[in-house]
Amino acid sequence: MSGNGLSYGEQGGEAAPELAQEAAPTTAPSVSAAFGLFSSDTKKNEDLKQMLESSKDSAKLDAMKRIVGMIAKGKNASELFPAVVKNVASKNIEIKKLVYVYLMRYAEEQQDLALLSISTFQRALKDPNQLIRASALRVLSSIRVPIIVPIMMLAIKEASSDLSPYVRKNAAHAIQKLYSLDPEQKEMLIEVIEKLLKDRSTLVAGSVVMAFEEVCPDRIDLIHKNYRKLCNLLVDVEEWGQVVIIHMLTRYARTQFVSPWKLALTCCNLPQDGDVAEEYNENNFYESDEEQKEKDQKVKKTYTMDPDHRLLLRNTKPLLQSRNAAVVMAVSQLYWHLAPKSEAGIISKSLVRLLRSNREVQYIVLQNIATMSIQRKGMFEPYLKSFYVRSTDPTMIKTLKLEIMTNLANEANISTLLREFQTYVKSQDKQFAAATIQAIGRCATNITEVTDTCLNGLVCLLSNRDEIVVAESVVVIKKLLQTQPAHHGEIIKHMAKLLDNITVPVARASILWLIGEYCERVPKIAPDVLRKTAKSFTNEDDLVKLQILNLGAKLYLTNSKQTKLLTQYVLNLGKYDQSYDIRDRTRFIRQLIVPNEKSGALSKYAKKIFLAQKPAPLLESPFKDRDHFQLGTLSHTLNSRATGYLELSDWPEVAPDPAVRNVEVPESAKEWTAILNKTKKEKPTEKFYSESEEEEEDSASTRTTETESGSESEKEPKEESSSGESSGSSSSTEGSSDSESEESTAKRTSGAAEESDTEDIKKKEKEISKTRSTCSSSDTESASSEESSSNSKSESDSKSDSDDEKSKNAISTKKEEKTVQDRKAPNKQDVFLLDLDDFYPVTTPVAVPAAAVLSPSLTADLEGLSLSGSSVINVTTQVFVPTKMHEMLHRMTGKGLSAHYQFSRQPCIFGDRMVSVQVTLKNTTDQKIDNIHIGEKKLPPGMRIHEFNPIECLEPEKSVTVSMGIDFCDSTQTASFQLCTKDDHFNVNIQPPVGELLLPVTMSEKDFKKEQGMLTGMNETSATIDVAPQNSTSRVIIERLVKAANLGVVPSGQDKIHRFAAKTVHSGSLMLVTVELKESSTAQLIINTEKTVIGSVLLRELKPVLSQG
Repeated sequence: MSGNGLSYGEQGGEAAPELAQEAAPTTAPSVSAAFGLFSSDTKKNEDLKQMLESSKDSAKLDAMKRIVGMIAKGKNASELFPAVVKNVASKNIEIKKLVYVYLMRYAEEQQDLALLSISTFQRALKDPNQLIRASALRVLSSIRVPIIVPIMMLAIKEASSDLSPYVRKNAAHAIQKLYSLDPEQKEMLIEVIEKLLKDRSTLVAGSVVMAFEEVCPDRIDLIHKNYRKLCNLLVDVEEWGQVVIIHMLTRYARTQFVSPWKLALTCCNLPQDGDVAEEYNENNFYESDEEQKEKDQKVKKTYTMDPDHRLLLRNTKPLLQSRNAAVVMAVSQLYWHLAPKSEAGIISKSLVRLLRSNREVQYIVLQNIATMSIQRKGMFEPYLKSFYVRSTDPTMIKTLKLEIMTNLANEANISTLLREFQTYVKSQDKQFAAATIQAIGRCATNITEVTDTCLNGLVCLLSNRDEIVVAESVVVIKKLLQTQPAHHGEIIKHMAKLLDNITVPVARASILWLIGEYCERVPKIAPDVLRKTAKSFTNEDDLVKLQILNLGAKLYLTNSKQTKLLTQYVLNLGKYDQSYDIRDRTRFIRQLIVPNEKSGALSKYAKKIFLAQKPAPLLESPFKDRDHFQLGTLSHTLNSRATGYLELSDWPEVAPDPAVRNVEVPESAKEWTAILNKTKKEKPTEKFYSESEEEEEDSASTRTTETESGSESEKEPKEESSSGESSGSSSSTEGSSDSESEESTAKRTSGAAEESDTEDIKKKEKEISKTRSTCSSSDTESASSEESSSNSKSESDSKSDSDDEKSKNAISTKKEEKTVQDRKAPNKQDVFLLDLDDFYPVTTPVAVPAAAVLSPSLTADLEGLSLSGSSVINVTTQVFVPTKMHEMLHRMTGKGLSAHYQFSRQPCIFGDRMVSVQVTLKNTTDQKIDNIHIGEKKLPPGMRIHEFNPIECLEPEKSVTVSMGIDFCDSTQTASFQLCTKDDHFNVNIQPPVGELLLPVTMSEKDFKKEQGMLTGMNETSATIDVAPQNSTSRVIIERLVKAANLGVVPSGQDKIHRFAAKTVHSGSLMLVTVELKESSTAQLIINTEKTVIGSVLLRELKPVLSQG
C-alpha cells in the first residue's frame, strides 16, 4: 500500500488544489470551479483514489473529508470502497475516524470487501481510543454475513464490559443487528442484555432497552431489579432513549400494578389485602392503647397506590416540558394508560403546546387528542379555542381539529361552535366544508337542545350554489330526520322540490330514500317524484336507480291505484339494464310485490319487509374504535395492527409481589453504612440536641439502617445512610420504621428552627423566640413544601451557630420541644417529605394576616428586623360603585319572574377569591312565586358559585335583592346555571366585565414604580390612543377609569401621568395601569400585570373610555 502511495504521491499532491471545489468550494479558484462543473464524477473519483493512495496524511485527510461531504450531500461514493478500506489501519487518528464513518455507511453494501479487512476491525476493538473501538464494532455489526456471527458475538460480549459507556452503548446497538441476522443467538444475547440493563450510565440505558424491546420484550423478569433505577435515570437519558424507556415501562406497569381507576382504590386508605385488614380488626381488642395508636398510624400510612407506580408517574411528569415532541407524546400516553383519571389532566396543556409545531407533529398529536377527547371531554374543554381552524392549516389538520371540536361539544359551548362551523362551511376547501356539515349533524344528534337549530341551518344550505355542500347537507338531513320523522314533513317536501336541481348521485339517492320511507306523510308528492325519475331512469347513476326501484316498490304497496303502472314501467326498465345489480334487484322486487302462481310465501310479508321500522343511524366519531391501540404508536395512527406492535395487557386483579423489585445491597455497602453512622455519632462538635433527643435519634437511625440494609434502594451506598429520605423508591413494608425515624426528624427540625430563629433575632427576648417557633411549627403542619424548605434552611443555619449561642439557648430549646410535639398532628404525613404533592391532594395555602397571630407591638418589632424595605400594598375601598344593572332573566322568558344583577365591588363575604354579585328578583305577575333557588350549574373547570339562600315566597309586584359569590378564576367566562322556581327552571348566565374581576389597592408612587419595574417585557401591554378634548383633565380621567374598572388611584407627582392599581380577585396578581398624556391630544395607556390575557382585555375595554366623548 505504501508502495502504491509513493508512485501516486506527486500526482495526488497536485490534484488536491484542483479538487477542492467538492468539499470546500470557498477555497477553490474560480477556474477550477468552472472546470469542475463540466468534469465527470468518474474523473473526480479517480483523483480521490489517487489522493487516498498518497503517502501524505494531509492528502488522505483532505480526500476523506470530501468523501464524507459527498455522502452527506446524498451522492454515491460506494466505488471508492476499496481505496478507503486500505486506510483503515492508518496511524493518523483523524483519518481513521473518517474511514470508519465511511465504512459504517457502506459496509453492508460491500460485504465481501469489508470481510477482507475483518482482522483489522478485530484489532481496532482493542484500540485505546473509545471512538475507534465503538466504530469498529459498528462496522463489524454492519457486515451482514452469517459466517462472522461468532466473531460478532464475542465482540459484543467484550464491548459490554468496556470501561467506556459509549462503547457499551454501541454494543447494545449491535445486539439488535446480530439478532436480526441470526435469531438463534437469542439466549446468549439475553445474557448480554441482562448485564447491560444493570449499567448505571444514562448513555447506555436507552439503547439497551431498545435491544430488550427488539429481542425479548416478554422477559419482564429482567426489568424487575432495574425498574427503580430506570425510573430515576429517565430524566437524564437522551431524548430518543426516553421515548423507548417510557413505552417499555408503560407495558411493564400494566402487568405489575393494579388499576388506579377502580373506585375502591381511590376512596379508602386501608390495606388492599383483605387478610391484613381482618387481622388488624381481630387483634386490636387485645392491644394496649399505645400499640393501638402505633398500628393506627401504620394503617394510615398504607397507600392505595404502589410506591413504585407512583415513582414512575412522578419521574416522568417533568418530561412533559421536554422540547422533543416524541418525549411529550410518550409521557402523555403513559399518564393516559397508567395514571388515576384525576391526575391525567396535566397532559392536556403539554399536548396543546405541541400544536405550535410543524404539521407532521400536529397530525399525530391531534389524532391522539381526538381519541382522548371521546372518553374524557373535560381534559381539553378549557383549550377549545386552540382547536379552531386556521386558514393556513392543511386539510388533514383541519379535519382532525373539526373532529376534536365535535367531540368537545356540549350545551355550554355549542352556540360558539356552531358560529365557528358556519364560517367553515363557506371554506374553499370542499372536502373540509363537507366534513363540517357532517360535524353539524353529529352535534345535532348528540345535543338534543340544538337539533332543530342545526336542521334548519342545514336546510338553508340546500340553497347553496355548491353541489358538494348541498349533497352533504342532504345526506346529513336524511340521517337527522330518521331520529324524529313525524315533525318534519315540510322539510321532506322542500327536499323533493330540490330533486330537479341536485345532480350529485348520493344526494339524489338520499332524497328518494326519504320520500320512499315516509311516502305516507307526503301522499301527493311521492307519486309525482316517481313519475319524474322514471323519465330519467336510464340516465341515472346505479345508486339512484336502486332507490327509484325501492321507491316504486314502496308506493306500489301503499298507493297501488296511482302508481301500479308507473312501478311496472320502472321494473321493465330495470329488467334490461346494463348493470347486473339493477337487473337482480328488479327480479327480486317483482317476485316480492307482484303476486303470481310462482310467488313464494315471502310475498305475504312484502309490506313488512319494505316498510319495516328502521333504526336511526348512529353518528359516531371515526376515532371511537382506536382506543384499543396504545396511544402514540404507529398502529394507533394507521388504525390497524403494525408489525412489531406490542399490546398493552389488562390490569391484574391482584398486584404481583412488589418484593421482586427489591435489590440486595452489597456487603461492602452495609459496612460503609455502619461506619458512616458510627462516625456521625462520635462527632463531639455536632452535639446540638438534648441527651434524650440524641438517644432517640441514635435508635431511630439504627432502625432505619437495619431496614435499609434489607431494602432495595437504588441509590449509592453513601445515600443509603440518609435515614429514610429515599423512601419514595422503597417498598411499602418499610412504613413503620420510616414513620419512627421521621418522628425524630420532625423533632430535630423544630429544634433547629428555633435555634436558627434565635440566631437571627438574638437581640430580642425569649417571648419573641417562642412565638416565632410556635408559628414555625404550625406552618410545618399546614404545608409540606414549606416544611421541607424550612428544614434545609434551619439545619444549615444550625451548623453555623457558635458554641456560645448553643449553650445560651439550650434550656429554651428543651422547653419548647414539648410544645412542638403536642402541636404535632397524630397522623404524621412526613415520610415522603419531598413528594407530598404526589401522594396527597394539593391544598392551597391560605395566607394568615400577621395580626391574627402576633400582637401589634410584636409585629412592629419583627418588621423592624426585615433586611429589605417591603412594599406596603393594601386593598382599599372602591372609588366608584356602579349602578348599571345587567339583565339575567327577562320577565317574558321567566314567565313573570325577572332577574337583574350588578357588581357591588365589595369584598365578597363568601370567600376571598369570589366576586360579589347582587341579584334583584322581581315578581311581575299577579300571583306569588314559590321556592326561588339555584338549580343545576354548568360551570367551566375551576369556577365556583356560592348560591343565595332559597326564597320561599315572592309576592306579586314585589322584588328582593340577594347576594351571591362567584369565583370566575380571573377569566371573563360565563357562569351558567339554572334559576328555578317551584314549577319551572330557566337557564341564565352571568358574564363579568374584566374591570369587575379586580379589587382596588393603595400604594405609594415609589412602590408602584418598583412593582412596575418587575412587570415589564411580556407582562406589559400598551397602546397609543386619541383622547377626546373633554377627557384630558385629571378629574375626568380618574372618574372615567374607575367607573370602567375597579381600580385604586395611586398618588402621582406629575400632572401628565396618572397611575391606578388593583389586584385580581382570584389570584391576587397586581394590575398596574398608567395613563401618560402626550402632545397633540394623544395618550399612552400602559398595563403591567402577570395576567397578560386579562391585561390585554382590560386594555381593549379602557381604550374607548378615554377616546369617546
